[in-house]
Amino acid sequence: MSNIYIVGVGMTPLGRHIDRSLDSLTGEALDAALKDAGCNKSDIETAFFSGTTQGHLQGQTFVPGQIVLSKNGLEGIPIFNIENACASGSSGFHLAVQMLRAGSCDVALAIGAEKMNIPDKQRMFSVFDGGWDITDPAKNLQDLLVPAQGFDVPEGHESERPYSVFMSVYAAFCRHHMKEFGTTQRQIAAVSAKNHQHSVHNELAQFRTPYSIDEVLQAPPITYPLTLPMCAPISDGAAAMIVCNEEGLKRIGADRKRAIKVLATVIRSATGRPAESRELHCERLAADQAYEIAGLGPKDMDVAEVHDATAMGEIIHAENLGLVGFGEAGPAAERGEFSIGGRIPINTSGGLESKGHPIGASGIGQIYELVTQLRGEAGKRQVDGARLAVHENSGGLNGIEEAVVAVNIFSNELGL
Repeated sequence: MSNIYIVGVGMTPLGRHIDRSLDSLTGEALDAALKDAGCNKSDIETAFFSGTTQGHLQGQTFVPGQIVLSKNGLEGIPIFNIENACASGSSGFHLAVQMLRAGSCDVALAIGAEKMNIPDKQRMFSVFDGGWDITDPAKNLQDLLVPAQGFDVPEGHESERPYSVFMSVYAAFCRHHMKEFGTTQRQIAAVSAKNHQHSVHNELAQFRTPYSIDEVLQAPPITYPLTLPMCAPISDGAAAMIVCNEEGLKRIGADRKRAIKVLATVIRSATGRPAESRELHCERLAADQAYEIAGLGPKDMDVAEVHDATAMGEIIHAENLGLVGFGEAGPAAERGEFSIGGRIPINTSGGLESKGHPIGASGIGQIYELVTQLRGEAGKRQVDGARLAVHENSGGLNGIEEAVVAVNIFSNELGL
């Protein structure tokens, strides 16, 4: 089986790009990835485009990838449009790897782009309404709250302003975890404060203002126990990567020393497990599968990027990846173990909470950070000696689990 490498990555600054088009954002990320790989558009044989909001927000219900990429000089090749909620970018990457391994092409592009900030705020937030079973959303939320029954929610901790329904989902996850393990709001705030401190050194991040734990706790509430800095913002932006097999690596003449090897890529979907059976979470199963494929374990990982649509997400994902035991991520975060310089740095980019969360581009943006870390090019946020990295990206909800999860493991030459 041919080795698979990431040879080029590119990302725009994330944020509110009111005056920029989706075409422009896509082109910037594409050009940056091509320059990083040292190849040309003519070298790309297949493209996977992940954009989840164009139909809902701009009316481009079909072929968004063909439209936006043709305006940026990519046409004639196979282009696939990927929708897998917040895991769309990682899903496009996963499919690119499978096509390369199958020998159907030697050089592939995975690219994601979103323009989510629009004047109509209600419509903007409603884009998330389709991320779970739309036939009975009230029952969805009720089912999520069942495991946390008996947990007393303090008064005065609900925002009067609109927010994504998925903040209610994460609040339900929080309350269940708090009830079962004694996780505290302060521990969740420690995750948020750490990520905002990491983002200070990321010039592409949407928010670069540091927060203390107390400042996170004192910020405006969203829904208990979540406050505003604990939650990912609405973001515009794009991210891209060039992926190739051995033949492609030779053909485009990429620098092997900067090529990052894909050791494992796994995607799984939700199951109907009991809430208390955390060891059967689809993400835990995906992580176990990825570690087995790579011939490694969680203790071998030097750095991680996980899907922190809220700070609670980082706690859950760190546990599902086996980086700590179940119920141990909150205390570990409060001790600083997930900070740069700690035992296992997580979300050195600042995470989705700080870096931003342009849905279809988010998974690729996470991989951008890990490639940067494994190359030793992360500057002031560099993890010393980073050789092996684990990546988790998840999206949507089906029952009590994320509808889809992706787990990837990467290495640099020293990590092979």
